[in-house]
Amino acid sequence: MSTVLVTALLSLLGGGAAAAGDATVHPDPWPRATWPLGKDAALEQRVATLMSKMSVEEKVGQLIQADILSVTPEDVRKYRLGSILAGGNSKPDGRLLANAEQWKALADAFHRAAMDTSGGHVAIPLLFGVDAVHGHNGTVGATLFPQNSALGATRDPELMREIGEATAEEVRATGLNWTFAPALSVPQDVRWGRSYEGYSQDPTIVASYAAATVEGLQGKVGTPQFLDGMHVVASAKHFLADGGTKDGRDQGDAQISEEVLRTVHAAGYPPAIDAGVQTIMASFSSWNGQKMHGNKGLLTDVLKTHMDFQGFVVGDWNAHGQVPGCSNDDCPASINAGMDMLMAPDSWRGLYDHTLAEVKSGKIPMDRVNDAVARILRVKFRAGLFEAGLPSANPLAMKSAEVVGSAGHRAIARRAVRESLVLLKNNGGVLPVDPRKHVLVAGDGADNISRQSGGWTLTWQGAGLKNENFPGAQSIGAGIAEQVKAAGGTVEIAADGRHAGKPDVAIVVFGEDPYAEFQGDIPNLMYRPGDEHDLELIRHLRGEGIPVVAVFLSGRPLWVNREINAADAFVAAWLPGSEGGGVADVLLRTRDGRVAHDFHGKLSYAWPSTAVHGQGAPQFPLGFGLTYADTKPLTALSEVSGITGEQIPVGNYLERGKAVHGYAFTLVGADGASVPGDVSPAGTSDGGLRMTALDYKAQEDARRFAWSKDQARLSVRARAPMDLDRETNGDVLLVTTVRVDALPDREAWVGMGCGKGCEGRVELGPQLAKLAQGAWVRIGVPLKCFRKAGADMHRIEQPFNWGAGKGAELSIARVALGTDVDQVMECAK
Repeated sequence: MSTVLVTALLSLLGGGAAAAGDATVHPDPWPRATWPLGKDAALEQRVATLMSKMSVEEKVGQLIQADILSVTPEDVRKYRLGSILAGGNSKPDGRLLANAEQWKALADAFHRAAMDTSGGHVAIPLLFGVDAVHGHNGTVGATLFPQNSALGATRDPELMREIGEATAEEVRATGLNWTFAPALSVPQDVRWGRSYEGYSQDPTIVASYAAATVEGLQGKVGTPQFLDGMHVVASAKHFLADGGTKDGRDQGDAQISEEVLRTVHAAGYPPAIDAGVQTIMASFSSWNGQKMHGNKGLLTDVLKTHMDFQGFVVGDWNAHGQVPGCSNDDCPASINAGMDMLMAPDSWRGLYDHTLAEVKSGKIPMDRVNDAVARILRVKFRAGLFEAGLPSANPLAMKSAEVVGSAGHRAIARRAVRESLVLLKNNGGVLPVDPRKHVLVAGDGADNISRQSGGWTLTWQGAGLKNENFPGAQSIGAGIAEQVKAAGGTVEIAADGRHAGKPDVAIVVFGEDPYAEFQGDIPNLMYRPGDEHDLELIRHLRGEGIPVVAVFLSGRPLWVNREINAADAFVAAWLPGSEGGGVADVLLRTRDGRVAHDFHGKLSYAWPSTAVHGQGAPQFPLGFGLTYADTKPLTALSEVSGITGEQIPVGNYLERGKAVHGYAFTLVGADGASVPGDVSPAGTSDGGLRMTALDYKAQEDARRFAWSKDQARLSVRARAPMDLDRETNGDVLLVTTVRVDALPDREAWVGMGCGKGCEGRVELGPQLAKLAQGAWVRIGVPLKCFRKAGADMHRIEQPFNWGAGKGAELSIARVALGTDVDQVMECAK
């Protein structure tokens, strides 16, 4: 019986509503693992000797991890923290992007601080962690491998080992020593924005990759290469069932039976432990209402005791703050439950103070502290960090220009691209393409390395980047053009599909915009609901009598039946990363007409037949994937999505100057009376605020506001209160596309309302006054600013209020949550 069928039966028999709410853990039926490192008396003596010299303050410091944007080397010197990390948007010196030399300089500065004994402290090196999840993706010039949902389609564990080795080398070459990978998630609902971090919905595929990836990153236990200077500490994540939450909600609740939790979502952890994974990251999510960061039954009784995990458990980004009774800067419950190191990126100082007091009072037992510290120190000793010296002195770091983005690593990535492509349709044998012909490469993804790489690429969300930010990388269009020209053919690349001469074939590359984590959560499986420009492009080219090959870029399967029908051939290319030439290797014949690389990929996620999650049989089942030997044409697919009713965009409040579905837009006068802002022109009854339409990028797609009274404002109200707490913790911004036309008294503010008498306002006047008048700009206000100003982010009723002083004139085109901005506003002092 297939694993997928077993999973379905388990869900029916014990994984559904009947088990909801039951969070009782029974360790005995859980799978066993074998910690591969035997007792090491010399190691234990080193740990004991060092701990005997440590004060309680130094021990508490080891339990805390801070982000580089909120901690300095001097802080590490004072507080003796155990680890630092660089979050997705955290770069040396606050830069937007960083290269190897900048990373090495920062790592050296923190290392010197950690090893400084001038104040009578013991020297304990730092673990410096980073999300190197598809290559060393936070470094300019690094090799970007396909995202995990693509790699699952390769069915190639040894390739995972090679990718792990290459990633480890590039991480060490920049002075860092710990990656938060691999993700062993088993996504069951691809509406989840992190689905592309999971190799497959099938736990057997995930389990088959776990050991190989861990050994690639860390080296193989029992060999001289294990945790040597060419490898890094790995972190299996996120324990447990991050991919099993209800409705695919990030950081949500996995309402499933213990049997499904055990047999599906834990599948990758025993092989990872067998391979000696040194750290495991706990999940933000809950199991039947109990937050994983506070679940002693799973963290201690199952993971550490039953599965014999002897590394340490690290937290996720302020996730401990979601445990009942906890806050970001105070959570004894997490440590007592079995968390060894808490990730407190910007809350570390308060967490240190509270934890120290709780250890001294006995609220956190000293035995628990000593166990956690010993686990952390063992990892540092095994990794050779005490003897390693300056990070920049690592042999790989000394030749980082030769290692980061090396030809050998790029060759591995290109092979991974070739193996991951899945052919869903090839009617009329339009593929493979003859490169001696005239080829058009069209679509938004034709020449867009950012789009083909996805989230967690140079920045957290991976958006707002240009091809020049990726030295050494190649777009899909550039890869096709290179091979076509070499074969004697001709090529045009045009996103809009315009061409000088009628092409013999068009390759349309299109897909999802980059996203990460909850920013990618979607309500259904519709591809770009309400935006059909990709479909229209395919149909237009077909209407010209041009055969069309559709290359779909996505982190997950989506409902694209109309696009599949419209194209002659359809390829699921996932998020292939920096080596776009790998796509050309498979789509094109050689110059002498041979097929050098056939399609290899098989779906690691079932492809949906409707846009409703779980409705109907899959359009293409798990394991589906054509080759060039398959000549049977695909019959037309149903174009009924299954979605009815109004679709409310998530996180978008104003588009083209108007409120999106689900929100009400009003103008509020100085007297408090409001009028609808649906139709322009409009104005308040007291004359305090007037709105007119104007053109930004299209006809009347923005609104101009003129204030004649100080207390007037504009407001967007939601139908029901919204919980924006996770977005706030995740450093999301309220992004406004605005043009300052006049600001005579330098007064302006933006706010979020949370009910009667509840609002957080951020003063913007002085910052807006510095912007060039008459120029459009995307400004971002961190949601944390609104919380700091008094907003209850758990119940936001008005996600956008804006006021200004008399005489102010401002134009606004769009308001939405996001991270891609031209300028980040500072919180009010």
